[in-house]
Order: sequence, then C-alpha cells, then structure tokens
Amino acid sequence: QVQLVESGGGLVQPGGSLRLSCTLTGRTFSNFAIGWFRQAPGKEREVVAAISKSGVNIGYADSVRGRVTISRDNAKNTVYLQMNNLEPEDTAVYYCAAVVRTVVAVMKAAEYDFWGQGTQVTVSS
Repeated sequence: QVQLVESGGGLVQPGGSLRLSCTLTGRTFSNFAIGWFRQAPGKEREVVAAISKSGVNIGYADSVRGRVTISRDNAKNTVYLQMNNLEPEDTAVYYCAAVVRTVVAVMKAAEYDFWGQGTQVTVSS
C-alpha cells in the first residue's frame, strides 16, 4: 500500500525559507510522478509544483515560480520542495501526491491517486 509522508513544515517569517520533504513507501518510488499542492483556510486546493518520475519534466504554479524548486532523490524515495522568499499568502497546509505516470509532470489534483496527510506552513511575523 502506498503511503506518503510530508515533513518540514513550520512557522517562518516573511522572506524566510523552508524545505518540505515527501517520502513514499510501499511501491517503487521511481514509477511515480509527484506533485505538491496546498490548501489555505477557505480556499480550494491548488497546485504548487510537480515533477515527473525521472525528474526531467517539472511544472510550477505561476504564483510560486521563481521562489520554489521541486526536486527528487529516487535513491531516498523522497521529493523535496524548497521554498524561498516566503510570503504570508503562502500560508497553507501543503500536501504531496503521487500517481503512476510515464514522462509528464502532473499539474491537476484530480489525476493523483495517493495523498499524504499534509504539513502546515505558516508565514507570519
């Protein structure tokens, strides 16, 4: 059974940085495309970034492009989300998701089969 566990969230001041991690167990990690999503109170879940199973193809939401970097280490079964220059608007619960795909970075939440429980990111002074 596939399990996804996020870590690395917390409280950070505006302009600060965080690195989130998402570890997948239960299946062969390198078969999965991975996405990061977030949901703020009262708002719909939105994509942040996604990475293909090989790491070659990557996508970012316009709202975070240039401030966020997604990467993966298939040897560690882990995807990372490096977030810099954080803004209060980035405050949300961040989720990672997984789906078996060939070469694409999957940007739509509805296409994902497995989800983690989420990690809270709060940007506040």
